[in-house]
Amino acid sequence: MGAKTALLAFADGDIRRALLGPAPASREETEAVVRRIHPGYSVDPGKDSTLLEEAYPPDDVTYATVLPGAELFCTRRLVLDRPSELPDHLLALGAGRRILMHGMHSAVDGLCFAVWEDGRLVRSLSLSPDSGIIENIGEPYDFERPYWAGERAVEPVPGWPDNGPYPLPFHPLELGEDALRALFGFVIEGYPDPDDLDAEQVPVYGFRVTDPSGVEQAEREAAYARVLAMMGPPRTLRMGPDGRWQEPSPGAPI
Repeated sequence: MGAKTALLAFADGDIRRALLGPAPASREETEAVVRRIHPGYSVDPGKDSTLLEEAYPPDDVTYATVLPGAELFCTRRLVLDRPSELPDHLLALGAGRRILMHGMHSAVDGLCFAVWEDGRLVRSLSLSPDSGIIENIGEPYDFERPYWAGERAVEPVPGWPDNGPYPLPFHPLELGEDALRALFGFVIEGYPDPDDLDAEQVPVYGFRVTDPSGVEQAEREAAYARVLAMMGPPRTLRMGPDGRWQEPSPGAPI
């Protein structure tokens, strides 16, 4: 699995209808909305792309589309490990509407998604195998129930070293794809359903959105450096004669 998302949306109802609807607003109108969700940030034009290509953009980049009945943003800055901590100015912008968040990262098997209805958080789930369940608020949706019922348990990978039980009752990325379909109407990996929208056909405008003080960028670089310092040396594995992955002994050819 290699799927990643960082999506935030405001909608008057089912966002899938808006994404399948009329053409989006102009780049100028979209930029004005991007500025409202990023108060105090510098916003400069970037390239145009598609929702499928930019569901997880780089740092300091936001892709957006403004449609009749919905605004959709691809931005890592506003997708949170604890969705319940969504900033007040975003709750205010979504007043009287539905707010949707979806974040998924294949490198850490991380998932978060959340839904607000008229300013009230009705569902939030955030989890990863390393951190466990970070947030679990509200009643699970129907698409979640097979996972919580133990019907989607993770099968061990034969031969993988240190192969203990998966630390969660299901794989977050599998649930993440079902959540993405249920909330946004498309998937990134797996077979699309006949009713899924084609995210490659949804145009988005790109913008470079930066902290003009440089503080946010410096804090992010420092955080990256701390993570790298905590990581151990890389491991090299090769298939042994018994079919199991093993670390070669020192000096052995690889």
